Amino acid sequence: MQFDLAPEQAAFQRSIEEFAAAHVAPAAEDIDQTGKYPRELIAALAHTGLLGVTIPREWGGAGRDYVSYALALEALARASAVVSVIASVNNSLVSEPLAAFGSDTQKETWLRRLATGESIGAFALSEPQAGSDAANQQTTARLDERGYVIDGHKVWVANGEVADVAIVFAATQPGSRGRGVGAFLVPLDTPGIARVPTGESLGVRGLGCVDMQLHDVHVDAGALLGGPQDGFQIAMWALDGGRVAIAAQALGVGQAALTEAIEHAKSHTAFGQPIANYEAIQWMLADSATELDAARMLKAADARTRNPRPTLEAAMAKLAASEAAHHAADRAMQILASHGYRRGSVVERLFRDVRATEIYQGTSEVQRMVISEFVI
Repeated sequence: MQFDLAPEQAAFQRSIEEFAAAHVAPAAEDIDQTGKYPRELIAALAHTGLLGVTIPREWGGAGRDYVSYALALEALARASAVVSVIASVNNSLVSEPLAAFGSDTQKETWLRRLATGESIGAFALSEPQAGSDAANQQTTARLDERGYVIDGHKVWVANGEVADVAIVFAATQPGSRGRGVGAFLVPLDTPGIARVPTGESLGVRGLGCVDMQLHDVHVDAGALLGGPQDGFQIAMWALDGGRVAIAAQALGVGQAALTEAIEHAKSHTAFGQPIANYEAIQWMLADSATELDAARMLKAADARTRNPRPTLEAAMAKLAASEAAHHAADRAMQILASHGYRRGSVVERLFRDVRATEIYQGTSEVQRMVISEFVI
């Protein structure tokens, strides 16, 4: 497979790297320290096309391929994992399933707004008992004369603090697990929705995460994406793209950690010479560089462009990239020692941020389960 970038892909990558260096990197520490959702920065990000990278131009998107999307998310994550995740949720988990499964009316109402950043989207799948076991939906959607009534509790809804609309997953046939789940496009100003800030997280602070309580939330039948039992498959379709996006984010964080470690190793001296001269340090840097490069699976992004369900490639990409990035951040912490362990250092932030990539949108254990289904 040929991995050389096309000129337009390379040019787009450079433009996002420049944007990230000029606007995202200077804000990263403040986002982490305050935990505040970076509204103004996300508004600026929208002007680059990064809130609808793969959405067709006729719907307000940038109309780019998935490799370009992955490269952009990696460039953003080198500067701020938080900003990269915000963009990926709006893209992979909301705009893309809306473009793929939404009705013309749903697209007319929401897709252009999401792709241009006029509105922000959220993805409400996880529940207290439905994390890794996403089919175990306890939120319910029952039919009445006006449409559906949704009741339930969602957790860790990224972008939820500011989102205008969410894809909410609910059991239309309770007890049927993945065979009886619907996906509903729900405006978040609908009566009956309460958004409660999620407790402080270790890393990726500033995602605008909320727990969402839904009580007698009425939506009409036109709120369904697909059919009333299609929701779980729509969620899995979205997560295939989301996992490619998280792989790209992890690589960005891992590369940033490696860069910090190299710079420190060259400038910091011990026993009369730079620590980069010592074999113990050289081998840690070599291992990180090798693992990150091996995990840079543009194959998965290319597969998503050609096939909307690259489940195996997406799982492998997320697993390899998140664990390689974790190793890189851990080694960077070791190389910087007390300089990195200090609260507020770049490496300390990267160390906390990267850990989430092995958890959200399917833990590493879940990825191994998915992969094993294909190889055994």
